[in-house]
Amino acid sequence: MSYKYITIERKEHIAVVTLNRPEKLNALSFDLMKEIEKITEEFQEDTETRVVIFKGEGKHFSAGRDLADVNQQPTTLLGIQRSVNIGPRMIRKLFEMDQITIAAIHGTAVGGAACIVSALDFRIGTNDCNIGYPEAKLGMSLSWASLPLCVHLIGPARAKQMVILAQKIDAQTLLNWGFLDEITTKSKLMESAYHMAKAYAAMPPIAAQMIKKSVNAISSALDQSIMHMDSDQVLLCHTTNDLKEGIQAFLEKRKGKFTGN
Repeated sequence: MSYKYITIERKEHIAVVTLNRPEKLNALSFDLMKEIEKITEEFQEDTETRVVIFKGEGKHFSAGRDLADVNQQPTTLLGIQRSVNIGPRMIRKLFEMDQITIAAIHGTAVGGAACIVSALDFRIGTNDCNIGYPEAKLGMSLSWASLPLCVHLIGPARAKQMVILAQKIDAQTLLNWGFLDEITTKSKLMESAYHMAKAYAAMPPIAAQMIKKSVNAISSALDQSIMHMDSDQVLLCHTTNDLKEGIQAFLEKRKGKFTGN
């Protein structure tokens, strides 16, 4: 299968998936997200690949959701409800992949990109990378079924800090918190990712994949009881003046002035 915004390379039991929209900082357009969904479905039929590394082309892993693309989404409430489902659906498919998954992160991974890397099994970052959830300062809640993933990685207090304050967190702090599993230099990022990938690829795949599924089931057992309202929260935010102000302030590169309306 061919892709417009993704490239894939396979070598023995390891595949590397590259987000390939560097002119837009790999921003997550609807089309790119649909391709990510399709590639997870392609791996469902792939019994040779045991580990998948995800990385970004260009200066950054990804700048997150493409806000310019958001302006093109449906204007009716029902249409918006359908369109916002693609984010959480994509994250669930990444989280549920059979293969062991590794994020190789350089530059920035924010918003939807932070959601993507949190859905993978392991995260290796460069020592100058940063990750954050800017949604709150745009007047949005953190959606895409990703709040539980953040809590599982760093605990409730740090998750509140990271998500509510909407700040980008540096690599060393993320390593200390447990969000990142390893940090390295940019020149050695893929070497480190391959080193980790080879260790998991050498293990018996049935046992490794069963263990992954069981751990995911244990850690996320209560997630769906809460995140069923994920899309509803997004729709509520879409009705607020704060959301309009947050996006306008972002586009004008200024601080937002929020009123609670």
